[in-house]
Amino acid sequence: MKILVVGSGGREHAIVRALARTWSDKEQLELLCAPGNPGIEADARCIPEVGGEDVPALVELAQREAVDLVVVGPEVPLVDGLVDELAAVGIKAFGPSRAAAQLEGSKIFCKEVLVASGVPTAGYKVLRSREEALAAAAETNYPAVFKSDGLAAGKGVIICADEAEAKAAIDEYFTEQRFGETDVILEEFLEGVEVSLLAICDGERAYSLVPARDFKRIFDNDQGPNTGGMGAFSPVPELPVSEIEAISAQVHQPIIDEMKRRGAAFHGILYAGLMLTADGVRVLEYNTRFGDPETQALLPRLTSDLAELMLASIEPGGLAGHDITFSEQRSVTLTLASAGYPEGSSKGDVIKGLDEVSTAIEVTHAGTARNADGAIVTAGGRVLNVTALSDSVPRAREAAYAGAALIDFDGKQQRSDIAAGIEL
Repeated sequence: MKILVVGSGGREHAIVRALARTWSDKEQLELLCAPGNPGIEADARCIPEVGGEDVPALVELAQREAVDLVVVGPEVPLVDGLVDELAAVGIKAFGPSRAAAQLEGSKIFCKEVLVASGVPTAGYKVLRSREEALAAAAETNYPAVFKSDGLAAGKGVIICADEAEAKAAIDEYFTEQRFGETDVILEEFLEGVEVSLLAICDGERAYSLVPARDFKRIFDNDQGPNTGGMGAFSPVPELPVSEIEAISAQVHQPIIDEMKRRGAAFHGILYAGLMLTADGVRVLEYNTRFGDPETQALLPRLTSDLAELMLASIEPGGLAGHDITFSEQRSVTLTLASAGYPEGSSKGDVIKGLDEVSTAIEVTHAGTARNADGAIVTAGGRVLNVTALSDSVPRAREAAYAGAALIDFDGKQQRSDIAAGIEL
């Protein structure tokens, strides 16, 4: 079995690790990663000259290497149709088609599907110009949420406390075009507890994984701007095992049914970002791939064969009869970020202490490179993820922070409150 994982971040490193760990015949498994990173090099053969968003080059690579399966990590190649292009040359790929990936590629499309399928979500308006946005801002209730329509690497959401903040956000979207040329959604602000619930889907049915919670803001106590995610833990106390199936039936399966009705059957991972409110569950967003950093917290708990599940999901109804199981252990993942993140990132800072971390702690590389001397250095905003497993969240948290304390680089940022106060 030869598997190519597409991407270069902590999510892809966690996927590579999980594929290797859960595959039944390890001697018959060959893992490749394009472009990969210095951490992934220890677990797979990396092809750094092929970019993770270069669809033609990825298709050519998959053909040249005669891979049995391509696992697409990031959202951009999914939205750009990598799965479709691979299917056209007879190569199996784990992930949704271009049409199905629009659930993440366009928040407006996603809202339309949510409404059509009857899945509960926040009320919203579509804003297509600065003037339209300013008029809406003058008459909305606050706090309110603004979201760019297209992909924004997890940073296109701005929560505004009042009209002044809304006007500043509108300038970012329509004048500065910080997130590119995009329409904007103005959305009702929801209060409650956030949970990420992922499901693996085979075009017919959605099979839920275990829940996780991530932490989007850069600073403790959810202060500062949004990031791609500063940490995660799994499971979560507000969504016990006994309730997962019922919630998934409410937020995943109707979407699978609606996408099939539209002729865009959904295969791969459907990530539901949920708010558990006093009035019930509400969907905040869908992603059409593994979350980051939730994947780093979820996959170390997986006990089923990941490659087997991925291959089964490609066939319509192929997951029927497959068990998806997780260990009872708890996991906590920390993100170590570079100086200046999320507005920018410091690159080239030497990372020290990686060899000092216990092998019981999983360190995945998210934004690293090698300098001319061969040393591992920072090369992105989110640099490393540190994940620990234990029989309780507090013990996993303690181990993760102890491991992270051994790693250092100039300007290292990390939150100190990931999974704080969780007794599970």
